Amino acid sequence: MKSNKKQILILLVCALIFITVPSCDNPLEPEVPNYQLVWQDEFDGPANQAPDAANWTYDIGTGDNGWGNQELQYYTDRSDNVSLDGNGNLVITARRESFGGRPFTSARIKTQGLFEQTYGRFEARMKLPWGPGIWPAFWLLGSDIETVGWPQCGEIDIMEYRGQQTNLINGTVHGPGYSGGNAVTKSYGFEQARFDTDFHLFAVEWGTDYIRFYVDDVLYQEIKPDDLSGEWVFNHPFFMILNVAVGGNYVGFPTSETPFPQSMVIDYVRVYTAQ
Repeated sequence: MKSNKKQILILLVCALIFITVPSCDNPLEPEVPNYQLVWQDEFDGPANQAPDAANWTYDIGTGDNGWGNQELQYYTDRSDNVSLDGNGNLVITARRESFGGRPFTSARIKTQGLFEQTYGRFEARMKLPWGPGIWPAFWLLGSDIETVGWPQCGEIDIMEYRGQQTNLINGTVHGPGYSGGNAVTKSYGFEQARFDTDFHLFAVEWGTDYIRFYVDDVLYQEIKPDDLSGEWVFNHPFFMILNVAVGGNYVGFPTSETPFPQSMVIDYVRVYTAQ
């Protein structure tokens, strides 16, 4: 009888250890807010149709007026560079062609002036392009950029990717005192899988004092005000941007091994607010 009681006690202790230890060993598993969908684009429509003008507008040109990074593309609003594929996706395509004095074309779309939000969950399910010098991104920019400038407006790079590193993406924030090469960033990658061969879900969950980065709902980075060397500027509305750049100071430049055209395929973009 005593032996049975001892065995039961040991089992109970083991059960308690099993239940309590994982929470101690997983500091990156915070309580998830109750989110409600407030904005979405599922990109349904016929092939070659432009993205919904109620949701998206364009940056046109080279970016030499302030938002370029020594990139080589000319951004257009042509269907050759940005359009629906007829299968429920939006496709942003970089092409090797002479246009506007540049050797490549691509597209950069944004919700500026159409949809902006403070806090919540922002997510996109995408399949990425690949190749040296290919630089796709899904990111947020502070809506006050035209009055306070960058990086004071703040920037949240939900997904940034170098086309020559097909198994690795980066999540980053930029602000005053921690921008450009001094930004706060972390990588997430696979040992075998690639981001250009299948769709993956890229997201941030953003609150008053945190920004959490996810790939396929795996939390891999959390940034808080104390993690920054400068001011926390993530307490006002931001808008979304999707683009595929070619070349630039972040990714390097295309080589003879870079195949064109290269496309980022976006299944959907959704935004939620915490309840």
